[in-house]
Amino acid sequence: MKFGIFANLAGRGRLDEFDKLLDEAREQAVYCDETGYDSIWYTEHHFGHEGNELIANPLLIGADIAARTKNIRIGQAANVITFWHPLRLAEDIAMLDQLSGGRVEVGLARGLYGREAANLNSLADPKNQEQNRALFEETFEILKKALTKKFFSHKGNIYQFPPEGLKWNHPMSPASEDFMDLEKGEINKISIIPSPVQSPPPFWQTIDSPRSIELAAANGLNGMFWMPTVKELKGRFELYRDTASKAQGRDVPLGEGIALVRDVYVAETMEQAREDAAEAVLNNYRWICHWRGLGNLMDPGETVKPGQELTYDFLHPRNLLFGTPEYVTEKIKELQEELNLQNLLLWVNHNGLPHDKMMKSLRLFTEKVMPNFQTNEIKGEK
Repeated sequence: MKFGIFANLAGRGRLDEFDKLLDEAREQAVYCDETGYDSIWYTEHHFGHEGNELIANPLLIGADIAARTKNIRIGQAANVITFWHPLRLAEDIAMLDQLSGGRVEVGLARGLYGREAANLNSLADPKNQEQNRALFEETFEILKKALTKKFFSHKGNIYQFPPEGLKWNHPMSPASEDFMDLEKGEINKISIIPSPVQSPPPFWQTIDSPRSIELAAANGLNGMFWMPTVKELKGRFELYRDTASKAQGRDVPLGEGIALVRDVYVAETMEQAREDAAEAVLNNYRWICHWRGLGNLMDPGETVKPGQELTYDFLHPRNLLFGTPEYVTEKIKELQEELNLQNLLLWVNHNGLPHDKMMKSLRLFTEKVMPNFQTNEIKGEK
């Protein structure tokens, strides 16, 4: 099993010491790089004066982390591609892949918050889901072309690259049919610089609804899940597997191409885990469940009871990996047995949790939990 870090940096009340938050993020990343974690993922959110989500550009912080690490793969969970100009995004992804020596994992998302879309790209307004999906799908199509082809063109309902009638004539850029209509003297293809080391880097999408799961699996996108219970995830994993198998013309194993984010806090006792981190993890869920509600935390066939409150006792048995190393180990084994889980991303940066406690929990996971799932090859045995 591969272990990664889902680094949604938060700092309620700490916006005036953002430099310290970045130093803490660097310490976390270097530690994970040195102790065998496979990947670290940074989020994209905007205008978050509340302090719940603090990274506006995951590619930019990824460049900083790439300069300080050697092995860990650097992902975005995710680039909200409906907010980006597709060519600029492709260039930045390729540059980070070059800076990191080919360690980029490209996460993609459609966007959730209306205040972000309204200020960055009104076409991405989540109130218009069909338009949002169309924008996402066309942007992804452009990214694939830009990150795999030397020269490419695109003509869609939203974007056209290059535009028609673009003349080009320069003695240091000899005319070539590779990128020109020689008779018209017009550019008909373009090329991003630099090209990525990986062609293309792995693509991931944060997915939730059946429609998004099917589209991701059918289009060769790896899937990233978060909230649901194991029983609910089973159906979603099976839907991804079945769709991917049909698209690829082979029997895709359950769990292949999927990563699961789980909230994690490891302590010496169950009580200590609750005392240290219950309020912090609830802050994460209070923020997101304001929009999503509690429905995504229910087992199949289960409904939200009237007046159901979001509490630690409600949340813990459903999806939290909070407790002793032994408890967390058993819960991960359950994920393996039920879902054939191959990629687990640890959400350890809980909203309001002090950095020293986060690092203590992370070290306990690294030393007491992770070795139970490492292969002989990872341990250095032959």
